[in-house]
Amino acid sequence: MFQTSRAPDFKTVLIASGVVLTLAMGVRHGLGFWLQPISQAHGWTRETFSLALAMQNLMWGLIGPFAGMACDRFGTARVIVLGALLYAGGLLWMALVDQPTLFIIGSGVLIGGALACTAFGAVSGIVGRSAPPEKRSWAFGISSAAGSFGQFMMMPVEQQLISLTGWQPAFFWLAALVLLAMIPMALRLKEPPRVALANEQSIWEATREAFSHRPFQFLVAGYFVCGFQVVFIGAHLPSYLKDKGIANPSVAVIALALIGLFNIFGSYYAGKLGGRLPKRYLLSGIYFGRTIAIALFLLAPLSPWSVYLFAAALGFLWLSTVPLTNGIVASIFGLKYLSMLSGFVFFSHQVGSFLGVWLGGYLFTRQGSYDTVWMITLALGLFAALVNLPINEQAIRRAPAAA
Repeated sequence: MFQTSRAPDFKTVLIASGVVLTLAMGVRHGLGFWLQPISQAHGWTRETFSLALAMQNLMWGLIGPFAGMACDRFGTARVIVLGALLYAGGLLWMALVDQPTLFIIGSGVLIGGALACTAFGAVSGIVGRSAPPEKRSWAFGISSAAGSFGQFMMMPVEQQLISLTGWQPAFFWLAALVLLAMIPMALRLKEPPRVALANEQSIWEATREAFSHRPFQFLVAGYFVCGFQVVFIGAHLPSYLKDKGIANPSVAVIALALIGLFNIFGSYYAGKLGGRLPKRYLLSGIYFGRTIAIALFLLAPLSPWSVYLFAAALGFLWLSTVPLTNGIVASIFGLKYLSMLSGFVFFSHQVGSFLGVWLGGYLFTRQGSYDTVWMITLALGLFAALVNLPINEQAIRRAPAAA
């Protein structure tokens, strides 16, 4: 394995990776605002655009482990530069392509690949390797909070861009912003020096070790639920509110922005508490809390204020799973292949994301409502709360290398 020395520019790594995450996650969370204008402009059902978003999430998960391998081997900066180029290309593709199959496949590969290279899985390795051990969980929390701040900041920006310039020019502006902000930040990410040790693992050995380890399997199962819940709600909440009679689009904008705002605090404190309390109990509590919040939202009379309260409660639990999950992976397996292993766990998250966003559109088209998907979301939340409880966070014991 590798031992990593403390990086002298830990704060620079946190700031630069935070800006990248802010844009990567902020732009991605706002894509639901294009569902109705693009569908109306091209004469599509909601299922077509939902399938495009689902494909983006699936490709994000599929490409994620390979992007993580590249980060661990070649450095995070190069991978983020590639991701910025893919992101801009994907946004332009969504603006210009009007053939449904090409739209779904092209945006899925480009945006999905971009997120694999610029989001949590890609930056987790350099953050974990740069942070002192006693601050590692806190550092993961800061990174997750940066992604949440992006959602809070970019939601109003994207909605206003669509309103002021039209849905198509809004994509052009976002593509320019991604290129001009991400690439300079990527160039500031310097990997900490590494010292090779005798019992060095190969990529295949690390992968086989992880997937044969029961706690890793539990993490993978729980993260599937996280992806299903957050992407279904993020993509379909604006349309759900409109269907239920809340026609003012600012309610959905404020709600999604509140999710991002409150998750800044939720992610930060999840990372901070993860350094003091068992992370598995915190994860279980987060999933159980989400289930309670969703159930109360569905049972309460719908109004703008009930939407805002739901958004605030859910926001506190939104991406707070990320620092805890990455922290458990680092605790069990170490840092050398952290980006890759986080990518494997995140693949499960994105399979859940694919099903959440696609199933929302598919069942709405077939049934005319989101009721069935909400029930599935509740059941999965209870499952995730239970499956995280038996996770053992202790470092894995490896046999010493042969002489």
